[in-house]
Amino acid sequence: MSLVITLPDGSKKEFNHALTIKEVASSIATSLAKSAVAGKVNDEIRPLDFVVDTDARVAIITDKDEEGLQVLRNTAAFVFEMVASKQYPSVRLGTSELEEDGFFVDTDKEDQIKASELPDLEKEMQKIVKNGEKIEYKIVSKSELLDLFKDDPYKLELLKEEADEVAVYKLEDFVDFGFNALLLNTGKLKHFKLLSVAGAYWQGKSSNPMLQRIFGTAFFKEADLKADLQRREDIKERDHRTIGRDLDLFFVDPKVGAGLPYWMPKGATIRRVIERYIIDKEVADGYQHVYTPVLMNLDAYKTSGHWAHYREDMFPPMDMGDGEMLELRPMNCPSHIQIYNHHIRSYRELPIRIAELGMMHRYEKSGALSGLQRVREMTLNDGHTFVELDQVQSEFAKILKLIMEVYRDFDITDYYFRLSYRDPKNTDKYFANDEMWERSQKMLKGAMDDLGLEYVEAEGEAAFYGPKLDIQTKTALGNDETMSTIQLDFMLPERFNLSYVGKDGEEHRPVMVHRGIVGTMERFIAYLTEIYKGAFPTWLAPLQVKIIPVNNDAHGEYAQNVKDQLMKLGFRAEVDFRNEKLGYKIREAQTQKVPYTLVLGDDELQHNSVNVRKYGSEDQESKALSEFVSELSADVASYSRNK
Repeated sequence: MSLVITLPDGSKKEFNHALTIKEVASSIATSLAKSAVAGKVNDEIRPLDFVVDTDARVAIITDKDEEGLQVLRNTAAFVFEMVASKQYPSVRLGTSELEEDGFFVDTDKEDQIKASELPDLEKEMQKIVKNGEKIEYKIVSKSELLDLFKDDPYKLELLKEEADEVAVYKLEDFVDFGFNALLLNTGKLKHFKLLSVAGAYWQGKSSNPMLQRIFGTAFFKEADLKADLQRREDIKERDHRTIGRDLDLFFVDPKVGAGLPYWMPKGATIRRVIERYIIDKEVADGYQHVYTPVLMNLDAYKTSGHWAHYREDMFPPMDMGDGEMLELRPMNCPSHIQIYNHHIRSYRELPIRIAELGMMHRYEKSGALSGLQRVREMTLNDGHTFVELDQVQSEFAKILKLIMEVYRDFDITDYYFRLSYRDPKNTDKYFANDEMWERSQKMLKGAMDDLGLEYVEAEGEAAFYGPKLDIQTKTALGNDETMSTIQLDFMLPERFNLSYVGKDGEEHRPVMVHRGIVGTMERFIAYLTEIYKGAFPTWLAPLQVKIIPVNNDAHGEYAQNVKDQLMKLGFRAEVDFRNEKLGYKIREAQTQKVPYTLVLGDDELQHNSVNVRKYGSEDQESKALSEFVSELSADVASYSRNK
């Protein structure tokens, strides 16, 4: 026989026999064969012992390639499965998948695997690795696997998606399928870690059993693993769910409603400060703030297109019994359209800017819910501007200027601009009007070019009704997230028959500009909590000043007097009257990340002064109360920005 292997550089190698990917690598270079972990055959990832027996394109995957890391992590997941099945004979295995930074395996047994058991499972995995045991690849019939897994409902479910012949891997007596490629043996799997345990519904459906999801990661180099574990530790410290619990900001209790946050007094204070700030900024910028209902007739969402394009993310309609169907709103735009349409509008009024902290509801699956990041009820800092066509560019620039001012006050600096266009091939998602799309996308791009701002372009990221500018931020956990957006919309004004009377006395169609400055209150506060690590700047801190009398009897009255003065000036202050040691109270104020701690003793009482300790500093400084008030006022007025 004769076959031709085409390499990535276009060169060809001829062979007179079938050969494995490993042998292909050896024919190119001995060093390549040593670093090889898998290969690509006609763009499909295959293990090194996969036999190539026809003409094919072949690329060698090494331990330096991203796909090589995927092979390593798949192998780690497979070895974990083998060890788990050995340690717990009754365990049943569900899905095993890769994620951005590692892998996870879903397991199910009567007493679910606990986090405390992971170190022992790791040790058993290390024994397998140390021995460098062979992992065998072969093709078996589906019927053979149906018999092998007859007592495992999860594997039987997964086998429904497989063809009549299935690729499997075998380690000792353990067999599994669903992996595109694993290492030839366990020898290279030296640097791995089982990380955590969480619950996960089988196939993500809340009606299915809750399984135990084991997370892990693996690297080819020990230094890379250590760096990743350090990064994860930093993420854990910044996780807004952990900080929210420790600082008593909010909680979510599935017993009373998954994805429905309860804001505790401290968290509610942070939210209130942000809401007041945003409203004041918008009113000063010409917005009219409104309140609109969270319920709306379903027909409005059918007119807007949300029902057709967004139905899966909407709650089921409520039948009011008289033919009226009400819907919990997933978006505020139809509500603001009703505000605009309530009066006859003139060109003299435009631009008309309508804003609201509008509560919305989204039908999020249970598995997708996460703290304040993904919730079912949220309040959006929403706004819609209705403009004439020749006002679009100037209004766009005005909105962007407002966004930049807000970013400056919150010290948000890590962001970039993304122009989000439609995917013209996706006729299901996007409103079908080529002329409208071309016009609005050209207008949006022109506005950015006129401002001289750099941006990236992304096809398929537009809203279903129009293109948008997304301002993408990096969260403290390294995720790319849309913080703000400005969207051009020619569609909804058409669908709702919006108009204004122009200079010529005739009716004209306005352009609608959707914009969000900081997104939802929930996600924004999660973002800030992680960026600040819970140490909110003074103007945002739920408690700005903790006052500690050295002796409650001797200095308590003065401490209360200082608190009253600060409260009258609008600051958030509290006296710690607990019967605890002074050092303990000071340390706890630091743990709670209070910006200023005032310790008041005899000297402070005598001189009407305060002893000031700033959060994060061991230094203390005595100063007149009036001087401290001036310092505190300046801190808050400057939004606690670094000078």
